[in-house]
Amino acid sequence: MISEAERIKIGTSVLPKVGTDIKRDGDKFREEYARRKSGESFRVWKSKFNFINDRLGGYVSSNVYTVYGKSGRGKSVITLEEALEAACQGANVLIWAMEMGWFEVLVRIYVSLSARQGITTANMNGINLAAGFDSTELRYGKLSEEFEEAFATFVDSLNEFIPGNITVRGVDDDDFSNRSLKALESDILQTKADVVVVDPFYYLDYEKNTSKTTGGDAANTSMKLRRLAGRTKTVIFAITQADEGSEDKDDDGNRELKLPERNDVKKTSALLEDAYLLIGVDTDGEQGRGIIGLNKGRDGGEGLVGEIVYIPQVGIVREMETGMAAAAQFRGF
Repeated sequence: MISEAERIKIGTSVLPKVGTDIKRDGDKFREEYARRKSGESFRVWKSKFNFINDRLGGYVSSNVYTVYGKSGRGKSVITLEEALEAACQGANVLIWAMEMGWFEVLVRIYVSLSARQGITTANMNGINLAAGFDSTELRYGKLSEEFEEAFATFVDSLNEFIPGNITVRGVDDDDFSNRSLKALESDILQTKADVVVVDPFYYLDYEKNTSKTTGGDAANTSMKLRRLAGRTKTVIFAITQADEGSEDKDDDGNRELKLPERNDVKKTSALLEDAYLLIGVDTDGEQGRGIIGLNKGRDGGEGLVGEIVYIPQVGIVREMETGMAAAAQFRGF
């Protein structure tokens, strides 16, 4: 009797609609199209590096972008540059810096932003480049009196210079003990973040390993981070490390720059699969240069590599000029 009653109940109930019907839901599609056209449904934040914009158009909300490289090779610097670029476009940026103190992160931010304003100049191979405050002087309170005054003026002008906002969670913040995805979501909602930096991914409080497999806790966390990006409609940059490997030097003794391979993603391979785009980084501050490459993208771009000028001590992290723009730099020399 009970089973028969359940059968009748199921047969006569009005079941909820499943999915989207391509024939009947045309209005639904057109409404979403209109929202996207007006920028209400999703946002695209332009990269600081034009070669990425030219190929991919920028960073699309609701996606995770994985940035990786060997230890000390500039992955945090490059990711921060992309986050600051978004803030300059009006994005609210949230930075979870889980291995750097808040003061160090702000030093990097101020140096980079002041370079965008050309507070100072730096000479590279006879070429004067717009630069920012010296990070070492700023970090240790060694700015000259003149530059201290310039720095105060610069900080006071940030509201006019940056239409967005930047919120930093540093490893030494007293209230930053909970590093779970639930806490991250709470911070995203509170700051109304559009762009999020998780640095590094493997310092998150991992989700429970429900699969009972090796590395399942990291894989489960990666999957839920991807869902979090979709649910909050944010761009999330997840930074992770690449395996160390052999290094080659040229005839002058300079280390040859080399992008990590896809299978060099360390800590969890799930980040490789869950990421919308995999971004490899290798830089050398001694040479003043670096390379950025796309190793996997859902919309293509794999194999794309760009060379950059890399002098982060004074905020110079920018794409190499080519063609007429490059020739213009040499006029007068």
